[in-house]
Amino acid sequence: MYGFFESPYRVLKLSHTLLIGGLFILIAGIILAYFLDAYLSLPALVGAHALTILGPTAIKLGYVARLLAFHRLRLNLLVKVRGFAA
Repeated sequence: MYGFFESPYRVLKLSHTLLIGGLFILIAGIILAYFLDAYLSLPALVGAHALTILGPTAIKLGYVARLLAFHRLRLNLLVKVRGFAA
């Protein structure tokens, strides 16, 4: 599993997936929890409110993964171009 995170390009792709997925989850949760609440049962409404928590969590994880991937790509570029040791 740790081998997956060794490649910064794979982490960057995962981060984009988390950012987009988190945004869709957040939007779906807001629509369900606040605009369609009259049509939902109580367990569905609790699930919709959970989506409004899980969406931003995925966005934050995706953003941190994106920062980490860009940092590692920048370090790899410095090693290749200037010959600096990372």
